[in-house]
Amino acid sequence: MSSRIFPKAGGVWTPAFARVTRKSMLQKIRTQSIGVFDSGFGGLSILRGIVRELPEYDFVYLGDTARVPYGTRSPDTVFEFTRQAVEFLFEKNCGLVILACNTASSDALRRIQREYLPKHFPDRNVLGVLIPAAEEAVAKTRNKKVGVLATSGTVASEAFIREFSKLDPEIQAFQNACPLLVPLVEAGEESSPATEYFLKKYLKLLLAKKIDTLILGCTHYGLLEPTIRNIVGSGVHILSESRIIGGKLRDYLDRHPERERTLRKGSARTFYSTDLTEHFQTLGKRFFGKAIQVEKVELQNKEWRMKNDA
Repeated sequence: MSSRIFPKAGGVWTPAFARVTRKSMLQKIRTQSIGVFDSGFGGLSILRGIVRELPEYDFVYLGDTARVPYGTRSPDTVFEFTRQAVEFLFEKNCGLVILACNTASSDALRRIQREYLPKHFPDRNVLGVLIPAAEEAVAKTRNKKVGVLATSGTVASEAFIREFSKLDPEIQAFQNACPLLVPLVEAGEESSPATEYFLKKYLKLLLAKKIDTLILGCTHYGLLEPTIRNIVGSGVHILSESRIIGGKLRDYLDRHPERERTLRKGSARTFYSTDLTEHFQTLGKRFFGKAIQVEKVELQNKEWRMKNDA
């Protein structure tokens, strides 16, 4: 670093002034937050796990509760909704966005990374939750038989199948779509007999394949883990992304100091939702672990600028 940055006093360096100057420089550099996006409030469990691991950083959460669930929508629709959410978080000065929604991670992430960001936001990053979950499953399984409970969209995308084939071609992955679970959780029925009935139905096929590891491939499923544990027994590893992503994100920031240096460390938490339902505050508290103050926002249905670019 050039000596001209730090002045001399009486012919000697002034360390106190140097420390203040370095601090002020870092404050100017560290101006961005980490964004977390989910189709509803289930992503608050992901944020909770991240905050537990990285409490010093500023976070902005967005839940698209007005348009949940994403799992039954077309890939093009999921991409467009996700693009709108990512752009909203960028406008809120997030330099890094985590797609906590598995459907968004499977149907939209690659397209956003390959097409949208290089053209419009080359200095920003968007990451998903699917690959870290697949990596953890590969590390945990002993018989190489892994089950995945997920939304219809995630299952149809075969994103988990692709990742397992890259990580370990010997892995046998068995998926089951669970279209009724998200509406049940959103309605506050996660402990109801109906939910237990459908969980048993969805898990029966996977257990018949002798899986020893189960990925909960949707953020909403975290609230169902106690019931799932009772059904699958102690012989199956249950992988909840809320316990995985925080450590994986820390590893990412360690590997990418150029991104880490841009992130503000004020421990601020900001929450947005596209629809404040009566269940949001109650279930939001359960997912995040503490009461939250949520601001309602509207995602702009802007025409994707790339369509108009030459």
